[in-house]
This record gives sequence, structure tokens and C-alpha cells, in this order.
Amino acid sequence: MYDPDQLRTFLAVAQSLSFTQAAERLGIRQPTVSQHVRKLEAAVGRPLFLRDTRTVTLTADGEAMAGFARTILAAHEEAAGYFTGSELRGRLRFGVTDDLALTPLPKILRDFRQLYPRIDLELTVAQSPNLLRRVESGHLDLAYVKHGAGGGYEPNGRLVRRDPLVWAGIAGTRIAPDGPVPLVAYQAPSLSRSLGVQTLEQAGRTCRITCIVRGVNGVLAAVRAGLGLAIFARSLMPADLVEPPPSAGLPELPSIDLVLITNPRASKEPAEALTAAILGSNAPLKPDAA
Repeated sequence: MYDPDQLRTFLAVAQSLSFTQAAERLGIRQPTVSQHVRKLEAAVGRPLFLRDTRTVTLTADGEAMAGFARTILAAHEEAAGYFTGSELRGRLRFGVTDDLALTPLPKILRDFRQLYPRIDLELTVAQSPNLLRRVESGHLDLAYVKHGAGGGYEPNGRLVRRDPLVWAGIAGTRIAPDGPVPLVAYQAPSLSRSLGVQTLEQAGRTCRITCIVRGVNGVLAAVRAGLGLAIFARSLMPADLVEPPPSAGLPELPSIDLVLITNPRASKEPAEALTAAILGSNAPLKPDAA
């Protein structure tokens, strides 16, 4: 009923909220992106986006279509994998940040292994800077990482989605508007830590590192113990944590890009197959509270 190319284009716009970025990600012209969206809107008989000269937002029907589109494309990939996937073979060394590993990504990897049983999938979980170094040194074929928004990861990077960073703590956490911000942070180097500290400094605020952790489980334990605030991509913030109220006076954090980085020397077909599975499933959904 709905054209898969139009659905992929629609999801690219829905994830980036930009027709220009969607065109760059898909490798097509912006007029083609607009045409695909118009045809899909005509097919459903309802507007999927609200757009003006500066902003693009999803309508309620657009939010619903995003879910349907992921389901349709996942079924499409599964059907294609059933008939063609078994022919793919080789080794795929895949790296992912630990907070993304808490999302539905493990299910995507499980489905991938079922579709491509002859691909030997090796998983590495680490922080983004370490994964990027391993891709550059040839020790990983593909990595799913967090990157500063605005590009800089081309030509070997593919944008999955752009996500704003948010302050996160337990309900009732008190932050003095004129005092240092208690911060639970990853060991350096850490993208979220550096962006958080930089944002506070630019706003004339200071921070106090109350706990330094190596992984997301440590972050969650420290925040749930009331030791301070952490910084999450909004789509990755656990449901039991909340953003501080405006009275805390915290500055707005920037966005980050969730990106798939490919080693250009890697075997092309396995890396492309997993990239397609992640892009089609929009992997970074809200994790469980546990």
C-alpha cells in the first residue's frame, strides 16, 4: 500500500526534522525528498509534517505513521533477508556505546543474527571516543556512537537521528540556582561530560563532580541514589528519571547526533546489512527503567 522508498524518506525527515539533512543522508536531491513526502501524504490523505521556512515538526498523524513505517520497513527487510541474507557470510566487528546497548538494539542484533546466520558478529561495548579510535585503527568494522551535532563524521558516518541532551535526576532533586551543579559523569574523555561542563561555563555556572563512573549502570545507580544530575540524550533517558524544573536555572544543553560509523576497509556487505537494520528500526528508543 505504501512505497518503501517514500517510507524511508519520511523516516529520514522524521528523525532529523530537516528535509536538507534527510536528502544528504539518503544521497538524493531535496526536491526528491519533498516529492516523496507529498506522495506519502497524498496516499494517507493527511498531513504528516507541519513546516514553515524555519522548522519542521511531526503532526499527530506523522507520529503514528513513523511507527507504522518502521514496522513496514522491518517486515520488508525481514522478507528480503529471508531470501537473500543467508548468502552473506564473514565477520562483522560491531561497537556500541553502553547506553545504546540498554535500548531495543539487542533485539535488532538478535534478529540480525537470525537473518544472517553465516555472519560472525563480534560486539564491543565502550564509550564513543574509544570506539571511534578502534574504527580508525581497523579493530572495528562498524560503530554506533554519539557525536557532536552538525556533521564532521562524513564520509563514513550515517546519521541515525539527532537528539537533544537533557539534565536528568530523581524527582525532588534540589538544585540551588546560584550554586554549583552536582554532576554524575563518565570518565574523560566523554562527550556528554564535556558538553555539560562547557554549557554551564558559558551560562556562568559551575559544577561539582560528585561521582565518576565507567558505564551507564554506574550513572543510573549514582543518580538514583540522589548524588546528582546526569546528562542523557532525551530518547535514552530512563522513565524513572525526570528533568529538573525551570526554577533550577539550568541552561539548555545542545543536541548530539547518534551515528553509525563504518570502517572503509571493512567488508562492505555485512556492514551495510546491519546499518540498514538499525536505520530501518530507528534503534535508539527509550530504555527500560531497570
